[in-house]
Amino acid sequence: MGTLLIRPPGHRRDVALRPAATAMVWVGEGHPHETIAVPGVALADGDALVAVEMSTICGSDVHTVRGRRSAPTPLVLGHESVGRVIAIGDAGARTVDGTPLRIGDRVVWSVTVSCASCDRCLRGLPQKCRDLGKYGHDRVGAHGDLTGAFASHVQLREGTAIVRVPEALPAAVLAPASCATATAWAAVARAAKDHDLDGASVRIHGAGLVGLSAAAIAAEQGATVEVRDPNVDRQGLAARFGATRLDRDPDVVIEASGHAVQEALAGVAVGGTVVLVGSVFPADPVPFDAESIVRRLVTVAGIHNYTGAELAEAVAFLAGRGRAYPFADAVGAVRPLSEIDAALREATTPQAPLRIGLLPGQ
Repeated sequence: MGTLLIRPPGHRRDVALRPAATAMVWVGEGHPHETIAVPGVALADGDALVAVEMSTICGSDVHTVRGRRSAPTPLVLGHESVGRVIAIGDAGARTVDGTPLRIGDRVVWSVTVSCASCDRCLRGLPQKCRDLGKYGHDRVGAHGDLTGAFASHVQLREGTAIVRVPEALPAAVLAPASCATATAWAAVARAAKDHDLDGASVRIHGAGLVGLSAAAIAAEQGATVEVRDPNVDRQGLAARFGATRLDRDPDVVIEASGHAVQEALAGVAVGGTVVLVGSVFPADPVPFDAESIVRRLVTVAGIHNYTGAELAEAVAFLAGRGRAYPFADAVGAVRPLSEIDAALREATTPQAPLRIGLLPGQ
């Protein structure tokens, strides 16, 4: 596949890549990915270039290629990755903790790119920036070709939340942090605004990686956690992530399946909180019993993506108390990046592992 090189405006530093970077470009439903070679990038002052160590396939990638989620084409999918910094723009870049980014740093990064100056960013909602960009979601061209994780390299734009990660943690643990783990952390943190989780009862619908991660996070904060999922194998896996059975109505319900919204709203205790996790949608509309919500004093909150601070907290959890849980086992299969179409088909099967990893250069 050919590519039209468009040089974005503003000061840029050209970085040649030898050998050329490669990216797997999705051109539309029903079509196989096409490989493009990217011999160089033009880094803006606050940009960074990362060589991908591993990427993982998220449910939203599957929804896109199956036509359940609209996306501009052509684009490079993928937004769960871990990699190493190999070039930085002339003005430098900083991690979420404020320290300068360095060549050689091993990092994960946010799915979103935010301006830091609009009203939403200033309110603490950078994931809903007025000028939002998203890795794995934006059409190639205006911001270069290395805009998604299903590639050998990703160009991180200024406004990306970048988190330095430990060398000792496996790539299989870290790659999903920039979607599944950080989203789970944001969901549990939202529930914790209403309830002290130490001693609370928490029910989670959905034993995908977001739901299981939320279970482990809530359990480590002292909650008794129950996970419900129609998939018997996934249900059994939940116990390894801290789940057990509840003996009373839950104070908190986290809906992380997209298919149990009504059950979540109906099942929460009086005065409880229901957190709906947007990463599992699209889902069918459901009736909303406003009277029941009002009379039971139920709070309903939505979580979609996360902040940079929440990504950093998710990584800290994985590097600390999260080591007690089998996050490394979530990536149940690893494929060469060149086999992306077969990997995506595998990810749609009922027996698919929680995540399939993709390795560039193989």
